[in-house]
Amino acid sequence: MTKRKGLLDVEVDVRGLLEGIPVSSSTVSKAMTEHPTTNDSILISNALDIITRQMKVSGNRSRTISDYVLHVEHFQSVTNVQYVADITANTIYKWLDSMNVSNQTKLTRLKCLKAFLSRCFDNRWIEMKFWKTINIKVDQKVKEGATEHDVNVLLSLLDLGNFIHLRDAVAVLVMFKTGIRINTLVQLEERHIDLNNNVLNLEGSIMKNHQQIKLPFDDFLKKLLEVLIKQNAIIRTEYGKRNSLIFITKYGDVISTSPTHNNIQKRLNKYSRMYGLKNINPHALRRGFAKTLLNKGANVAVISKALGHSDISVTTKYLHLDIDEVVNNLRSYL
Repeated sequence: MTKRKGLLDVEVDVRGLLEGIPVSSSTVSKAMTEHPTTNDSILISNALDIITRQMKVSGNRSRTISDYVLHVEHFQSVTNVQYVADITANTIYKWLDSMNVSNQTKLTRLKCLKAFLSRCFDNRWIEMKFWKTINIKVDQKVKEGATEHDVNVLLSLLDLGNFIHLRDAVAVLVMFKTGIRINTLVQLEERHIDLNNNVLNLEGSIMKNHQQIKLPFDDFLKKLLEVLIKQNAIIRTEYGKRNSLIFITKYGDVISTSPTHNNIQKRLNKYSRMYGLKNINPHALRRGFAKTLLNKGANVAVISKALGHSDISVTTKYLHLDIDEVVNNLRSYL
């Protein structure tokens, strides 16, 4: 259907009506110079809204999106900057100086703001990546991985005749022997586990990098998985729950993927305190998996693929080698 001719034309001389409004020349001048980029820029709040919608469509996790919102809004509240084009290195440094936190925490927040600015650049709201040179120096702390001894000690202390203890034991072994993240762990379903071939068939939808992967496991873990799957069926029948998840609550419900409300995460923290096992946590178990593979001669590229890392430099941090290990490894090539 075509528009009627002249339908959008305004017959009244609105410009003439505006001439009657008293506005001083100084006010007009101030409005034109106070924020010269208004016509070409976008409000930070609007940019944040658009970017969060883009991230949702792209499949970014809700926690990542909430971090963007939290830190960008905090930056705006501290600096009072309203427009994306008015964000400068000085305003970023002002924001960082306002924080009474460790340099590591500042670095984490800075990375989030930089990621937001990079998306603004991609959307052509910013012309130059001026934030690239802004950085914070922090001492790199060595994060140790769990060892097979740590895992075996915990298994010896748990009552595997108790459903909760059995579930937690299997969770620890799955993370230690396959290296999967805890968010992937709590989304595992029976269809993801090939008990005939001892393989996890992980779909991209439950992986952080959204890439499908297959990870093998040994016969001992297979037997424990079979026991847990049978026990899960009993629990679900008792409480009338319908799901096929491998890791469930004692009432047959879904385990939250939130780090602060994750049943398994809380249980591991409790065991760590109770039994003095400092390396019994999801990150340490992943690092232990990586280090075990390296010690058995696995290629770093293969380890990186198994961990689901998009950048091999991240994998090398998981495989921290002390100075004695470095010299011993180098000697074998002389």
